[in-house]
Amino acid sequence: RQLVDGSIESTSSLDWPQHHPTNDNTFTPIPIDIMADEFDLHICCMGAGYVGGPTMAVIAAKCPKVRVCVVDLSQKQIDAWNSPDLPIYEPGLPEVVAQCLGKNLFFSTDIDAEIKKADIVFISVNTPTKTMGIGAGRAANVKNCELCARKIAEVSESDKIVVEKSTVPVRTAQAVRRVLDCNERGLKFQVLSNPEFLAEGTAIPDLMSPDRVLIGGVQTPEGIAAAEKLAGVYANWVPREQILTTNLWSSELSKLVANAFLAQRVSSINSISALCEATGANVSEVS
Repeated sequence: RQLVDGSIESTSSLDWPQHHPTNDNTFTPIPIDIMADEFDLHICCMGAGYVGGPTMAVIAAKCPKVRVCVVDLSQKQIDAWNSPDLPIYEPGLPEVVAQCLGKNLFFSTDIDAEIKKADIVFISVNTPTKTMGIGAGRAANVKNCELCARKIAEVSESDKIVVEKSTVPVRTAQAVRRVLDCNERGLKFQVLSNPEFLAEGTAIPDLMSPDRVLIGGVQTPEGIAAAEKLAGVYANWVPREQILTTNLWSSELSKLVANAFLAQRVSSINSISALCEATGANVSEVS
């Protein structure tokens, strides 16, 4: 919060790392090359939104030997993540970010440099409903995913694992892989699907203690090895039996099916509620 003298004080009881208010009420950026060579793995996440930010913060908190950097085109969004006033609210998120920020968790707009450093690149960008063309009003627009793939193919200097984190239609990974395979350096990319199953308001507990982690990959030796490498990251805090590996298309479809089941449950309970009112039953007890 802003004090009478114009300085800024965090509303959290935590000491936010390496943030010093300046005279214009901005915060000095955190250097992102701290001990860069002392990490076992480098992860870059494209998209500093509701999924990318919390997910990467928890990975950083649970994997101190993994360097995690979240990148975004929006300087305003990155500045918010680098300040005590985070751009999204989730109970427990400020504490997790403050624990790792400036140590092995970073937020940056230097997308090219972070992709070059990364061993694993997550694509966690918005996939809004299409407003025109085939599927308008129903289908997801995966343009942002394809743009991310183009950027990865353009700037990468080494082989990488690319992970779909966004909710996408089945076979989107095929389009992403097609773009990546057109790189001019002959690099090899393995594309994985790792959908999120988060609920608003409980995202941090959902990430800290997930009932399952789903990883889909191409069923080739290289694809299976890539899936195992990502599974090894989650295995730092998730029991191995709760980390499920499938083929690529099963993983993409599983997220959509989970959403469909949830919508079906909501629709059904609304109908049951009307029936309860007509019969004098208690909908809370019935459900």
